[in-house]
Amino acid sequence: MKSVLVREVIGETLREQRFAQGRTLREVSMAARVSLGYLSEVERGQKEASSELLSSICQALEVPLSVILGIVSQKLAAAEHARVKVAA
Repeated sequence: MKSVLVREVIGETLREQRFAQGRTLREVSMAARVSLGYLSEVERGQKEASSELLSSICQALEVPLSVILGIVSQKLAAAEHARVKVAA
């Protein structure tokens, strides 16, 4: 079973938040002051965002970083739990 990468789960969570708000990649990239291409790569889990960049994206989404990291933590725990079940 493939291991889960934190950058992929962070990107997935950021994208879900953006979709839930009905916002475009362009809108969020402009508000976060990050290039559209870079934000797209972060959302796809291809780039590992710095803490400063994550903070900017979260501010643009008007979602506290702690909320994003909490969701990421829950997803990682679920993936690890599923992985342990498969191994057993």
